[in-house]
Amino acid sequence: MTKALEAPEICRITTGSDLETAELAAKVAAVLQSGDAVLLSGPIGVGKSLFARAAMRALGVTEDIPSPTFTLVQTYQAGGHEIWHADLYRLSDPDEIMELGLIDAFAEAIVFVEWPELLVRDAPQNALEITFDIGESADQRDLSFACNSARLTAAIKALSCPSAA
Repeated sequence: MTKALEAPEICRITTGSDLETAELAAKVAAVLQSGDAVLLSGPIGVGKSLFARAAMRALGVTEDIPSPTFTLVQTYQAGGHEIWHADLYRLSDPDEIMELGLIDAFAEAIVFVEWPELLVRDAPQNALEITFDIGESADQRDLSFACNSARLTAAIKALSCPSAA
């Protein structure tokens, strides 16, 4: 899997169920602020959308959260934040990133991006990248966290990776 960022790995976490993955997403959401991007990488069906939805719920989104697979981007307002959820799987040209408004959103909103490898040169370098893999069992997920932001790195270590703090 190609990485969207050149960033050091912070830690790895294994979750044992969708519920544990959603709980982890809520912990991550608690440290996010406007201008933060979370890049969600991994194969189809590994839990990227589940993670994004759980994080958005934790941020206060109460409305339906459909997959942005066909619309490419969905936007929400919650908790005093603009929240974007982008799925770039169907992106046909990297130049469409600008047309979608993602560049501006990276500076102003909390943005969750599935398939961030397609951002190419437009990936925000201070983003948090989470790479998902299937674990030893069908329900397990191995998540690898990488980041260049000192604030997010410290927050993720403290919230999710106590042994790495």
